[in-house]
Amino acid sequence: MGHGPSSILAPGEKPKNFRKAVKDTLKYMGAYRFAVLAVVFIAGLATIFETVGPKVMGRATTLLAEGVMNKIHGTGGIDFDAVARVLMLTMFLYAVGAIAQYLQSLIMTNITQKVVYNMRRDISEKIDRMPIGYFEKVPTGEILSRITNDVDTLGQALSQSISNFIWAVISIIGIVAVMLTINVTMTLVALLVVPLSALVMGVLIKVSQKHFAAQQKYLGIIDGQVEENFSGHLVIKAFNREDAVTGEFNESNEKLYESAWKSQFLSGMMRPLMRIVSNLGYAAVVVVGGTLCVKGQIGVGDIQAFVQYVKNIGQPIQEIAQIMNQVQSMAAAAERVFEFLDEDEEIDTTTETYATGDDEVEVEFDHVSFGYDKDHPIIKDFSAKVWPGQKIAIVGPTGAGKTTMVKLLMRFYDVDDGAIRIDGHDIREVSRSEHRDKFAMVLQDTWLFSGTIRDNIRYGREEATDEEIIAAARAAKADHFIRTLPGGYDMVLNEDATNISEGQRQLLTIARAVLADKKLLILDEATSSVDTRTEEEIQKAMDALTENRTSFIIAHRLSTIRNANYILVMKDGDIVEQGNHDELIAQNGAYAELYNSQFEQVG
Repeated sequence: MGHGPSSILAPGEKPKNFRKAVKDTLKYMGAYRFAVLAVVFIAGLATIFETVGPKVMGRATTLLAEGVMNKIHGTGGIDFDAVARVLMLTMFLYAVGAIAQYLQSLIMTNITQKVVYNMRRDISEKIDRMPIGYFEKVPTGEILSRITNDVDTLGQALSQSISNFIWAVISIIGIVAVMLTINVTMTLVALLVVPLSALVMGVLIKVSQKHFAAQQKYLGIIDGQVEENFSGHLVIKAFNREDAVTGEFNESNEKLYESAWKSQFLSGMMRPLMRIVSNLGYAAVVVVGGTLCVKGQIGVGDIQAFVQYVKNIGQPIQEIAQIMNQVQSMAAAAERVFEFLDEDEEIDTTTETYATGDDEVEVEFDHVSFGYDKDHPIIKDFSAKVWPGQKIAIVGPTGAGKTTMVKLLMRFYDVDDGAIRIDGHDIREVSRSEHRDKFAMVLQDTWLFSGTIRDNIRYGREEATDEEIIAAARAAKADHFIRTLPGGYDMVLNEDATNISEGQRQLLTIARAVLADKKLLILDEATSSVDTRTEEEIQKAMDALTENRTSFIIAHRLSTIRNANYILVMKDGDIVEQGNHDELIAQNGAYAELYNSQFEQVG
């Protein structure tokens, strides 16, 4: 199945850079800073009303206590009107606080969803700007995991953590301020739990951070394995590799399980530990408050309000502890997303275009050298000149560099030395979009998307009419089989187009190239998946298609390129022979050996 995701993400990966991840996330949210400020203001307003509520309600308790004592001593009774006014004011404060919390949640949810939307959009656009080399070394599932799992994790954490963090911080400040107005001694006793809470929280965060990072990493690994194994399940079954694949998945799944339960366990421990610390402070405050009340230094209502505040201050402290766990998960996901967004792009340094209006195109390879690893060149010294309208065949054994030449011609990679010129222009001096607009390609690996056959052919030229699509299909010898399918041109292909045969898929990609009607054609094993009879028919269509067009044909079946104007025989990255079919056969060299060996195999 090729290399798996584990070869990209090593198990010993270091913990994520927490500060940088948070900084990058906040920077990314910069466009919504005014909305975030509005959330801060509304959260402050809600917190003020909620914080003042217990103190006001404490006044009602004091009025009741004083009324009872007055009645006992015969000096009066309970002032129910005053109590009612206090209770109405308390209800108003809590109602306004609830409305403010609703607005805060509404705005923050809108912000986070826009951030997630922008992030997915940026990743999608980033993919279009990435060099082909990145996707050849990074598994598809790993990239999908960053778009799905990591962005979802980041969005959920942002939605829950920012507004809750704002509320928690303002609540702590407001509660402490009101507590100080009631009694300084009791406030100091209550605040003793804060450094203890911070210590517990710091230890748990330090321990859990690496597990959250590992959890996100192995989510990506498993996504990569699932995508890879699903797309190659026929090969897996054919080679009886089910047990090996299952074993690899179970190993990754076990590591995900280990990191997930540890991170979630530590996350779950945060709240009960904070609750224990908070209850210790609660007990201490009750003891001190009762002592002061006996001494007549504070009223019963003040004790009731203070106890409520101590209980309330425990909630934002616990919330901050929980938020810090969410932030750990967010940081692990954010760093993976921003690592992808920061990858090197395939940047055009020029906007120059080809200053030619000719229908025919001349191509020149001028001492081209290239290697995927520059220390190990594949193409060593390739020179060739292709005149306008010529059909050039490139042949040679596997690994000779044939497909690499096509990648260089399309500027999927740039040459290390030498130059490739089209109509005298170095292709590196022309924008990639302008350069690639001259080409139509048919590759050995067919690519069709989920959609109708009509839309798949139209991909070659989006403005094409239905009549032009049918004409292209006829030229590619695909019209007959299309009409025999249920739905004909409107038949919907599934995700991998496996509801038609490999040969039929090849014919559709050829029809797409016919419809594109470009000046340059690249046919990389374009008929490798069709039968001999169909191949002969396609060959006739190809002859018509390549007429008056400069075309490059890579073929293993040498019988298909006998009528090529020029044949380049490659070996170990160099041209070892060149000429037409008859000339190369007469030389009785590498080409003749390849050609004769195929007919010997057939015989």
